[in-house]
Amino acid sequence: MGPLAGIKIVDMTSVLMGPYATQTLGDYGADVIKIEALEGDITRQIGPWRHPGMGPVFLNANRSKRSITLDLKQAAGREVVLRLATAADVFVSNIRPNAMARLRLDYESVRAINPQIVYAVMCGFAAEGPYAEKPAYDDLLQGASGLSHLMAKAGDGTPRYAPIALADRVVGLSAVNAILACLVHRGRTGQGQRVDVPMFETMATFVMGDHLGGLTYEPPLDAGYYPRHISPDRRPYRTSDGYICVMVYNDKQWQSFFAAAGRTDLAADERFTSFSKRLANIDFVYAELGRILASATSAEWLQRLDAADVPAMPMHDLQSILTDPHMVATDFFAIAEHPSEGAIRNMRVPAAWSETPAEPTQLAPRLGQQSAEILAEAGYAPAEVAALVRAGVTSLGR
Repeated sequence: MGPLAGIKIVDMTSVLMGPYATQTLGDYGADVIKIEALEGDITRQIGPWRHPGMGPVFLNANRSKRSITLDLKQAAGREVVLRLATAADVFVSNIRPNAMARLRLDYESVRAINPQIVYAVMCGFAAEGPYAEKPAYDDLLQGASGLSHLMAKAGDGTPRYAPIALADRVVGLSAVNAILACLVHRGRTGQGQRVDVPMFETMATFVMGDHLGGLTYEPPLDAGYYPRHISPDRRPYRTSDGYICVMVYNDKQWQSFFAAAGRTDLAADERFTSFSKRLANIDFVYAELGRILASATSAEWLQRLDAADVPAMPMHDLQSILTDPHMVATDFFAIAEHPSEGAIRNMRVPAAWSETPAEPTQLAPRLGQQSAEILAEAGYAPAEVAALVRAGVTSLGR
């Protein structure tokens, strides 16, 4: 009974950006009906797996949902979607708008049968621009937004992509925000509406909010960039036996760090005496920080810095984070029993509500697992469901 209990969502998204958004809404309590092609979401095929079609990327982006398979090229498949939309609060798609129009599942078609619906379009680019119909993927948008350039600028000069689907997840969360704003508006006015959440513009805001710099002004005051973020020594710092992450930011923290490090001589160094002076000399400041931290072990530094109230954390790998004492204490990576996949790690919903606690309503579904159940809720009699199966419009769970 999370904060979105009672909200019904028709989910026509695939891959990652859209499914991550709708999983978040499902975790918050919404009833999310995931519409899949008969062959299933492509992320089902990303292994490793215990059973085909149930790979880890799919499992971790599609919990708190029910799955129905539909062939939308058949009129009967489209009719099912419209019946579901009639009773829905939200309709979400990351299919390009022209394709949705060809399916006659565009906003105008859905609004005609449910004027109060919130119709969310997760697209690559704003509809007004020349890129509107271009395909969009995470890697493309990391590069187009300037992120890959920044990674080159801060690194060895080689442009790179972040080793996570950063754009998909950033834009997915932005879509959650936009959908919730529409639901608040509808609650106040009774009005449904369409909301478009474009990847390019969202990522440009995400990246350039930090790095527009002097380009904010017209004429520009400089060539952009936030210097601290592109300093080559802004990184996890090597200790005598590993790496740790340290963020010495304000004047008090620097004074405490110098005391903890036994380097009070640096407190009077002009380059360390204020935020603006540290920023002007950021490469020297971070390089000096790195030299100091190399003098002791990670455990020694974490103990010293915690005692001095200087922000510091271990640098985890993908295994060590699972045993981080805070994660263990909060049971973040809880082991759950999946009906078909057995024991799996299931990450908690990060946010916590005092009155409407949210947790996953169910683990990720098998392909078409709830097809018959969802069709029955939409008013299809058993004989009609059987006919849809025979016609190849839907398939039952396997």
